[in-house]
Amino acid sequence: MSSFTKINLLCQPTQSAWLEQALDNLDLILLDHSHCERKAAGVAVNFLFRYPAHEDLVYQLTAIAQEELEHFEQVNQWLKRKNIPLAPLKPSPYGATLKQAIRKQEPHRLLDSLLVSALIEARSHERLGLLAQHCPDLELAKFYRGLMASEARHYGIYWVLATQYFDRTIVDLRLSELAQLESDTLSNLHPEPRIHS
Repeated sequence: MSSFTKINLLCQPTQSAWLEQALDNLDLILLDHSHCERKAAGVAVNFLFRYPAHEDLVYQLTAIAQEELEHFEQVNQWLKRKNIPLAPLKPSPYGATLKQAIRKQEPHRLLDSLLVSALIEARSHERLGLLAQHCPDLELAKFYRGLMASEARHYGIYWVLATQYFDRTIVDLRLSELAQLESDTLSNLHPEPRIHS
């Protein structure tokens, strides 16, 4: 996609087929976006419970959790405005596939969890950017554009925390493995429109 600005954590850019699918199903994408923001807040909070002695992590991810909940509320306001009811949605395999790749034993679990979170936020940043650029609803496009800086900051924080708690060589090696898995998971477009389909 010619408009793709490379996100330095991602192996491959989003395919144009995803953007076409998303633009044809903006109501579903908005509803899924609500779910994504809620899950992202939950992920940040889970870090706080699992690693309460990691001071920098607690400080940084408390702020992220708060911001994700603010985004959740903002997306829900858009749903209300467009008369889209809050409802459950079956997720794409994306999140579950990445979660399965997180190793169970510490300290590997912390490293993998931080890097998976960074990759998901990086992909969200990229895709919200595509929606900001191509969404025919100019107000909604402006809303997406306003969220992009937050998503970029979030993936940066997760990556910086990984490099703070682990040797950079180890981080880079594991990131390359997980980033490849992340791209592979999106290589075939999921039939149900999602932010991460």
